Formats: sequence, structure tokens, C-alpha cells
Amino acid sequence: MRHRAPGPVLGPIESLLNTGLDLTSAGAADLDARDPLKSLAAEFHHPHDRSGRRLTYLCGHSLGLQHQSTKAYVEQELADWRRLAVSGHHAAERSWIPYHEHAGPGLASLVGAGAAEVVAMNSLTVNLHLMMVSFFRPSGDRNRVLIEKSAFPSDRYAVASQLEFHGLSAREHLLEIAPAPGELTLRTQDIAERIEREGSRLALVLLPGVQYLSGQLLELAPLVAAARAAGAAVGLDLAHAIGNVPLALHDWNVDFAVWCCYKYLNAGPGAIGGCFVHGRHANRRDLPRFAGWWGHDKAARFEMGPNFDPIPGAEGWQISNPPVLSTAPLLASLAVFERAGIDRVREKSLALTSYMRRLIEARLPGAVDIVTPRNPAEHGSQLSLRLLLPRVAAKRCYERLTAEGVVGDWREPDTLRLSAAPLYNSFQDIFTAVEALARAVAS
Repeated sequence: MRHRAPGPVLGPIESLLNTGLDLTSAGAADLDARDPLKSLAAEFHHPHDRSGRRLTYLCGHSLGLQHQSTKAYVEQELADWRRLAVSGHHAAERSWIPYHEHAGPGLASLVGAGAAEVVAMNSLTVNLHLMMVSFFRPSGDRNRVLIEKSAFPSDRYAVASQLEFHGLSAREHLLEIAPAPGELTLRTQDIAERIEREGSRLALVLLPGVQYLSGQLLELAPLVAAARAAGAAVGLDLAHAIGNVPLALHDWNVDFAVWCCYKYLNAGPGAIGGCFVHGRHANRRDLPRFAGWWGHDKAARFEMGPNFDPIPGAEGWQISNPPVLSTAPLLASLAVFERAGIDRVREKSLALTSYMRRLIEARLPGAVDIVTPRNPAEHGSQLSLRLLLPRVAAKRCYERLTAEGVVGDWREPDTLRLSAAPLYNSFQDIFTAVEALARAVAS
């Protein structure tokens, strides 16, 4: 179901791991010259500081850059609103009533789903709550939720509040899986064994695609299979995975997934989120849900009847009509992904992160611990770095890096996150950032 663009980006990733790799600025320039996606970077608006200096932006894991076409997409809706007012619901260039449907094919391609299995709506945590209403159904002793120990706080808050809503306590019914002692990332086998061990007590397993703090890409297929074998529902938080790594939600047999679109999907701050519901649930009337009129049968929606009749598929979980102005940038971004192809984006991502790792190991031996797994199958575009310095000095190092014009982000007490977004980052960006980090650490 995914779009596949022809041809390699930089050849096998192993070619970047050879001992003869040129770790100079000239070497970075050579790699950029060989990159057929390099022209895309010029299509994005890159941030500058107050003096006009272009910043080296490695923070796409937090907020993606704006594509130049975004303005035209938004201005089209503003123009149609000025010109048509309420008639824009039917007569706009992209009519507003089915506006979310324009995002469906692109989202389905990125997550490996059928068009009816995805919908653009709400925001990530709102969608998580809506999905848990339907898929977290505690009964008897099957009343636990399993998440990772360092889950993004909003996910944990949502799960804890859902437990409380059902008269359960997070202390007893929220189970957390942590890395093995002395390790910084999760093992697939450990998660699978924990799922099997909890067995009949599990109502829901909620996992990330890419863990936000470590940058680890989980091996999702066997974990989903383990959860389903245990009789638990399976949900995924794809905030750091969609637009970052290829996904196959339908084939993995996930029950639901939720995501935001302002990170690797570059849809802007507060952009509309998205949701996947597996096709086997498309026509289930037995699932409870919090209903709203935009999830009601399209043919009868404006008859304003009292009885809710859900649209088959993911659209049946909609509550309200889509926010057109925050959906327009998503359409712009999905068009860029269609041109690039997620497989080529992934290949370049691996090349960039491997290059970043090699530079860090060469320039900063003993000063930085790369938390993110080395295996290319276990990470996306982000590397998480622990600075092996006293806490105050580590934070000061990050501030020095920022002052030098490199934009990453900091997570207490000692972790720097840098992400090489393939659509707009270059090998020269990586070289510049690591050289600045080396100077910051040395200072």
C-alpha cells in the first residue's frame, strides 16, 4: 500500500560504515552531491536567528519545518472563506465537508493501511482517549494496561485517567516495562515475555513506534502478535514514527494507532492529528464510542436525526467537522512525501544517522554516550546523546551548542536529542552540528 519511489539514494547503508569514510566538510559535501533528494531542502523554510544567520535545524522530532507550498494551501482556504463564506463547504476548491478525506490516501500510504482505516482528526491525546473508550474494556481480572516505563507523559496521563474512570488505580493496574538493568533501551524479547507473563490480566498493550526519549524503533510485528495471542487489544503511539519510518499497521494487525502531524509530517504547530482503526473493526456496532455528528452516516448527516449510525471504518470515530486551516498544511506535506517516497526517505535517514554516529564517535570519544541503538533496524532519524559531564556542565554545553546556531533539544538530566530529517537536512548540517558539539564539550 505504500508508495515506492524508484532507485537508491546513497547505496547500501553499509557503505557509510567503511573505514575510509571522509569525515571532513569536503566529505559531507560529496555525500550531499550524491543525494537525489537534496533539492527538497531548498523547498523548506529554514529558521534564522535575529542577525539573519541560518540555523542548523536538527529538531524535526519536535516540530518539522514549513514547506514552501504550505502558504498556498492555507491561503486557498482563506480565499475561499472570503469569497464563498458558508458556501465553501460545498463550493471551495477543496470542499470543506469532506476536507479530511483529502489526507486519507497519503496517511494510509505512510502507515501501511487501507484508506478506510485512517482518518485525520483531533490531536494525538484526544484520539488516544477516544480509542481507549472503544478498545480498553476491563473485565474481571483482565484490567491492566502495559506501557513502556518512559512513555511520553501525555500518554501516561491519558492511561492513568482512563483507569481512574473505570474505578481502577494506576498504582495497581498500570504496568510498565523498563530496560534491563544497566541498559538504556528495551529488548523485544523482554517485552514479549512480559506480555506473555501478564497474560490474562492484560486488557490493552500501548506501545510507541519510536520511543520519544531514546529514539529506539521497536520491533512491532512480534510484539503485536504477542499481545494478540495474550488476548489483549493493541494500540500504538506513532508520534515519532509516522513520516520517519515505514509502517505496516494493517498487516501487523494492530487494533488502533494515533499520531500527531507536526513532527516529521511538517504540518505545523498544533496541526490536526490522525488515527488508525483496523478494518476488522470497521462495522463493529458492539464497540462503545464517544459519538459525534461527523462520525455519523454521511448520507444522513444533515437530516439531523436523533440516532447515531457510525460511518464504517476509522471515520466513524470522528466527533466534529475537521479544522480546515490546520489540516491544509498537512495536505501540503503529504504531497511532498508522495513525491519523495517513504522508502527513499528512510534510506536517506539511515545514511544521515550513520554519518552522525561516525562523526560523534570520531570527534567526541568518551564524552558522549549514544543512547539510540546502533542497529539501523532499531532507530529512526533521531539520535539521543547522553553528555558524560556533570549535570550543570552538560546543560551549559547544550546552551553553548544553541548559541552556535544548532537547534536540537534537551531532556533532563543529561540527554540531547538531534534528528536528521531527510526531507530538509543535509550531511553538511550533520557535520556542522557535530563540530559545534565538539567545541561545546571542549569548552
